[in-house]
Parts: sequence; C-alpha cells; structure tokens
Amino acid sequence: LAGEPMGMTDHMDDDPWQSMVLLDQFEWQDAEEGSALAWDLEAWAGTDDDRVLLRAEGERVDGETDENRLELLWWQPLTSRWDLVAGLRQDLEPESARTYAALGVQGLAPYWFEVEASAYIEPSGRTHVRFETEYDLLITNRLVLQPLVEFEVYGRADRERLIGTGLSTGELGLRLRYEFRREFAPYVGVVWTRKFFG
Repeated sequence: LAGEPMGMTDHMDDDPWQSMVLLDQFEWQDAEEGSALAWDLEAWAGTDDDRVLLRAEGERVDGETDENRLELLWWQPLTSRWDLVAGLRQDLEPESARTYAALGVQGLAPYWFEVEASAYIEPSGRTHVRFETEYDLLITNRLVLQPLVEFEVYGRADRERLIGTGLSTGELGLRLRYEFRREFAPYVGVVWTRKFFG
C-alpha cells in the first residue's frame, strides 16, 4: 500500500548536527622572560539550538607551562547575535589544579566587535571575571588587522598564584593575518601582557 506522498521538506533536517574545530591562535612569542608558545583552541558539536563547547587556552614560557586552561560548556543562543554559555573550567597549571563553575555570554556587539565575557566561581567562593574583545579590520579581502583587548578581575587575592584583588591581568594585542583561505590564515603581531599584583 502506498502511503502519503512525501514533500521536499520531509527529507530535510531543520536543525542538523554539526561540529567545528578552530585553532584561533597558535603562536611563538619572543618575550622578555624567554621564548613562549601560546595557543587558543575552540571546538563545538551540536545543533543551532544546543551545543557542547570546548575551549583550551595556554602558554609555555622557556619550556615551563605558565597557563593551561580547559572549559567544557553548554551553549544556547539568546538572540541572533548573542549566546549564553555555562559549565566548568579547569586550570591544570601552574601549581595545583583548580576547578570553577562558569557562566558567560559571547557574541557580536554593535560595529561588529566580537565579545566574550565570563564569570567564574571556585568552591572556596573566590570569584573572577574575564573579558575579551576583538575586531577584524579588513585592509583587503584577504589581509586583516585584528586588535584584541583581554583582562581579568578577581574578587579576592590569591597569593599562591600571584593574583591580586581587582584588575589582575591585562593583554593588548595587534595581529595582522593573511587569509590564503578562510581555513588557513598565518599572522604576525605584537602583544603586551601585564600581571597586576600587590
């Protein structure tokens, strides 16, 4: 027996499963305290309504890991340009590992500034906020200048990790990349980083 005829939309999935891996930054730095290797990776899998998001960021200076952070987050769109993220953050190094609950937003602010703002709380009650914004300034279709500002603010000092109350770390960066393809864009740049303590 023949059933009802199938329409064109019956073969389409309105919210397909997708995934992506983005190595946003992978760079060697000639720093005052020695050469450094820094990375910033993001991967996600899910649909347009729900995703699992993994962020990994770190830095090795003179062969020693100065920072190594992982975040496992649930992603949910708030509006067409803003997303809510919530989950866990694990700082693996330096010193002992630390675990935080994480809550944040990410998206496009007016004038196409990419913004990422997250709040973290440790089981001990120590809190901090991390804010990052960047902007792509197109010089040509392939040559892009990207300024970046990032800072962290802590609610309570952590002497073991040389973290002070208030503004703890700040970073200003300027990177010039050439997009051979959207998936491959080497870059050069300059980054100013400062830790504020005591």
